[in-house]
Amino acid sequence: MELELSQMLILFACVFLGGLVDSIAGGGGLITLPAYYAVGIPAHMALGTNKFANSIGTLTALLRFLKEGQINIKVALVAALGALVGSPLGAQLAMALDEKYLNYILLVAVPVIAVLVLRKKDFGRERQEEMPLLRSVLLAAMVGFGTGMYDGFFGPGAGTFMTLLFNSVLGLGIIKACGTTKVVNLASNVGALITYGMNGNVLVGIGIKCTIFAILGSWVGSGLALKKGAKIVRPIMIVAMLLLLLKIASDMFLG
Repeated sequence: MELELSQMLILFACVFLGGLVDSIAGGGGLITLPAYYAVGIPAHMALGTNKFANSIGTLTALLRFLKEGQINIKVALVAALGALVGSPLGAQLAMALDEKYLNYILLVAVPVIAVLVLRKKDFGRERQEEMPLLRSVLLAAMVGFGTGMYDGFFGPGAGTFMTLLFNSVLGLGIIKACGTTKVVNLASNVGALITYGMNGNVLVGIGIKCTIFAILGSWVGSGLALKKGAKIVRPIMIVAMLLLLLKIASDMFLG
């Protein structure tokens, strides 16, 4: 599939911005996927090509967080296992239930979460007391399972919610929560990419070009997160939640 130069430039800009947002607060797919659709790429091809570029972008951010010691490996691995169990269950649930019921819940829940994030004075602060090992493992598994199930059922915003839960439930500082989320994101992206690739739903030529801009966006975004901390994560997280609300409203009232 060949795209015109103007279409490729639109894609490059959106993939860069999506990588930047995703590496800070999650939700980058809410920017990149509409861009793939807008230039005329069919849905399954768009999803597969997005996973191709996003996987490398996520790996870029992950390595940068890892280098700065901002990943809790234990929590990340346990949560990734939980997500691997929850995601297929969520997909099964999606086939049995109408997505509109979750849309109604999110339409109320997302603004409430956004207000709490804005109002919380100690947003992103790391919990000082160390959590017992068994409790932290169980909570990490529950967070991974819950967000994995959400991801399998609905998808958009899963990384944002996981970061918030790592911070509020497990007490990770917001930057370590961001970095830890990237491990789970990468496992999920690679798993999905393999599936799309085996079914021929990846436009490799376009994907390689977009990957360059995904890497650049993720590099810039993770750098901003590491440098600015909660000062940059909080507003970008609000933007991600607003984008999620727009998607939900669009699906409900225009779709």
